[in-house]
Amino acid sequence: MRKLTYILLIFFNISYAQDILTTEMAVKLTLENNLDIKVSENILEISKNNSSILNSDYLPNISATSGITRNQGDVEVKTNQGISAKIDDTYNDENFGSVNIVYNLIDGRGRRYNYKKSKELFNRTELEVKEIIENTLLQLFTVYFDFARLTKEKKILKNTLDISVERLDRVKTKYKFGQSTSLEVSSAEVDKNTDSLNYLNIIKVLSNTKRDLNLIMNVDLETDFKVVEDIDFINEIEAEKFFNLGVNNNTLFQILNKDVEISDLELKAIKSTYLPTVQLRGSYGWNETIDEIAYNPVNEFYSKGISTGLNISIPIFDGGKRITATKNARLNLENSLIQKNKNELEIGKNLRNAYETYKNNLFLLQIQEKSFQTSKLSFSKFEEKYSLGLVSSLEFRQAQTNLLRAELLFNSSMFETKISELIFLKLSGEIVSNY
Repeated sequence: MRKLTYILLIFFNISYAQDILTTEMAVKLTLENNLDIKVSENILEISKNNSSILNSDYLPNISATSGITRNQGDVEVKTNQGISAKIDDTYNDENFGSVNIVYNLIDGRGRRYNYKKSKELFNRTELEVKEIIENTLLQLFTVYFDFARLTKEKKILKNTLDISVERLDRVKTKYKFGQSTSLEVSSAEVDKNTDSLNYLNIIKVLSNTKRDLNLIMNVDLETDFKVVEDIDFINEIEAEKFFNLGVNNNTLFQILNKDVEISDLELKAIKSTYLPTVQLRGSYGWNETIDEIAYNPVNEFYSKGISTGLNISIPIFDGGKRITATKNARLNLENSLIQKNKNELEIGKNLRNAYETYKNNLFLLQIQEKSFQTSKLSFSKFEEKYSLGLVSSLEFRQAQTNLLRAELLFNSSMFETKISELIFLKLSGEIVSNY
């Protein structure tokens, strides 16, 4: 008996010591640990690097070159006066070095459009990361609130089981004193076993759901916790505001807008290649030559200095590549606009469906709550009558079953409404800001 008491104390201490996992903590863990989000953040960093001024044509190109050359061999010299000479194994050394700079002064505004395009590509990547975070949070909250629903359901089924155990004990006692039948005892035992199986099944499902939640947060799969079971909903005024602004705030729609802007900048950048370019060049260099040949009037030569130049390039014809690129860019822009218009209608439809589903679920939740309160009151009366022996065991079981069904439906409706709210918030682009 002491051993059993000790085990029970350990169980309750462990249960009591479980951490409460709030939605804020779950979001924090997910944003820190989720692997999909980590990959998307790295992609965002790459896009940021690509949009830097260092990856544009606004900065000059600077290079340095140097070299050493030695020419060695036999030399034979003949002059107009008939003098000739031969020198064996002579050499000629040449050393040189220079620092060069090239800068595009004018390039038909091409680099301006390309730089703008790189910034818009970065903004688009930011929106793609936001979309990944939104989808991950929706998945997180769906599992989180499903875990909360199952936790409540477990309590409901445990309470039902306790009532069934108490009923069985009562029927057995009555049967012992001849106030009940063996049929009533058997019926009570069957009901108790049914409730026990339901309770064991919900424990198994709850354990699996816990692992699903830990997987999304990328923590140890066996990490134990409790969740906040109480839920609240956004108010009607906020929901209406989110709906009215939903299409424009929808992340996918914003990505489609960026696609149109990027396609437009791409077309402008290609058109700029028809314009002349002006390039500034400059260099500082030195050159040294040493010649061993005695007949050479200059045996050593040394020079240094600065040279500058201006290059102007006027494109005339490149075999039709620019014409083809311009046509394709116009078609890409047209396709971007078509995709935007097509998806705008679909996003609007999905948003309206989600909004109406959420409102309908709120209405059904009120009905389910009233039904639950009615069943609760009815069961309370039956429980009192059953204790006084005014109703049979079967009638009491029917009242218990009605209460269980109403309570489970109310519990399920409450969390189903919450999930529909989250889907609506995701489509309206508000799920991140509201958590």
